[in-house]
Amino acid sequence: MNNPARTAALAVFDAINTGELTVLDHLVTQDFIDHGSPFPLPPGPAGYRQILTFVHQVLNIRYAIDDVFDTDDRVVLRATATGTGVDAIHGQGTGGKPYRMTTVHIYRTEGPMLAEHWGVRDELGARIQLGALPAFAPQTA
Repeated sequence: MNNPARTAALAVFDAINTGELTVLDHLVTQDFIDHGSPFPLPPGPAGYRQILTFVHQVLNIRYAIDDVFDTDDRVVLRATATGTGVDAIHGQGTGGKPYRMTTVHIYRTEGPMLAEHWGVRDELGARIQLGALPAFAPQTA
């Protein structure tokens, strides 16, 4: 498969990494919806720019793409995020601490554009790394 929106999906991650989010105007549809946002967003590039600005500037997230595949109307990326803890978000005492987080991103596409996004993030693992939650100890019988 070679979905024409694969290029757009990869460009989103380049934009997150560089902070050059104006490119979203050319990558997502005017009614684009990000289903993974922790807060409500307006549809389209402006809404996506809001959450990705937060991701880039506040969480200091940068992505390394681990895997990409696509179908006729989907592009899926598996990526490793590195970020910096924020007390108000991750818990007291996490501010400034680095973490890594496994993520999966699914985009529904319309031609060369991205129309919807769903994200799955290992936030539990990130909070354990940051010391906000204890690591689980295996049970012994």
